[in-house]
Amino acid sequence: MPTIKSFPLPDLGEGLTEADLLTWLVAVGDTIELNQNIAEVETAKAAVELPSPFAGVVAALHVSEGDTVEVGVPIIDIRVGGDDEGGAESEPAVPDVDMTVPAEDGDERVPVLVGYGVAKEGSSRRGGRGAAPATPTPTGRNGKPLAAPPVRKMAKDNAVDLAEVPATGSRGDVTREDVETYLKGEDPTEVRTPQRTGREERTPIKGVRKHTAEAMVRSAFTAPHVTEFVTVDVTETLTLLDSLRASAHFADVRLTPLALVAKAVLVALKSNPSLNSSWDETSQEIVTKHYVNLGIAAATPRGLMVPNIKDAHEKSLVDIARALSDLTRTAKEGKSSPADLADGTITITNVGVFGVDAGTPILNPGEAAILCFGSIRRMPWEHEGEIALRSVTTLSLSFDHRLVDGQQGSQFLALVGRLLSSPVDMIALG
Repeated sequence: MPTIKSFPLPDLGEGLTEADLLTWLVAVGDTIELNQNIAEVETAKAAVELPSPFAGVVAALHVSEGDTVEVGVPIIDIRVGGDDEGGAESEPAVPDVDMTVPAEDGDERVPVLVGYGVAKEGSSRRGGRGAAPATPTPTGRNGKPLAAPPVRKMAKDNAVDLAEVPATGSRGDVTREDVETYLKGEDPTEVRTPQRTGREERTPIKGVRKHTAEAMVRSAFTAPHVTEFVTVDVTETLTLLDSLRASAHFADVRLTPLALVAKAVLVALKSNPSLNSSWDETSQEIVTKHYVNLGIAAATPRGLMVPNIKDAHEKSLVDIARALSDLTRTAKEGKSSPADLADGTITITNVGVFGVDAGTPILNPGEAAILCFGSIRRMPWEHEGEIALRSVTTLSLSFDHRLVDGQQGSQFLALVGRLLSSPVDMIALG
């Protein structure tokens, strides 16, 4: 006998609680195989494809493209078993638990396809915002409107009768946003899409933009930032770059000045480890990393992303150059995995590609420092006692003053500059 299996949005790791459904890769009536990709979703970290945990026939899609879905909310029903897709019993694809009943011990996690696991059904992570409003508001087994326990508590705290709140959840449930909108006296069923009126256009804040904004605000108002600058002559580095490009070792590698800046950072960290540390507020400890996951800020069509080169301190210049090329290409294609973006320890941002000389970058949350690499310009410079045209760039370094003193930050930045001015030293120390 065919049965209907519901597939909820799995936990995507990194503490992410929601994702935007970008694209359905299947449609109702499609026959799908086990582990076949069924949808593409975008989180704060990346866009990822979701594989199906079942083989069968798509019976229903519960959310629309563009919807924001909370982890644990069913997104698709799949008819499994039986020989005839039309012979399945018409079972509603509903959760096994009554969402009106608060979870008591729902913190146990179960395996999922992506990430480290989701809370068992019945936990507090329910609800979500679907495409279609439900009228009238569906009720649970006890006749009360459907709502997750936190939403129910929020309504109680604000003396709101959930029966009076228009529901927009994917299963007809009342969401947190519905209650917030109700309290404002607005209609939550209005579809919020980009709207252009006169000389302005308003775009909903969501996806990578939303989470980047949250991360930057959190970083700016948590870590006390200090930014320093140094301008250096990198003519010899560019000469070395030309020689390396002619080498057979770099025949199939796109070698840019950024690769040598990355190498200089890795060398300088050896004698300045505080720049590669983090602040653990919970345990009240400073965590010094004896490895370097080197983040590279990349401008992508979806917004700013910072994939990192894992264990960059162990890599040769050839490997670093190859990793830079691969990471930035993958990020710009929107295919960076959450793993690519997780656990960075220090970051480089290259504003020079935009023709900008310098900046005051904001720290990637959880990191102690970020180096900003400006554009390289030909300009008059004192060289061997005379004025000559040299290739010059400005480096700026922002660091967390809780972790890094001015002396340490200055020594690190000065050393990076010296290594780029005299790449022979970089080879000697690297």
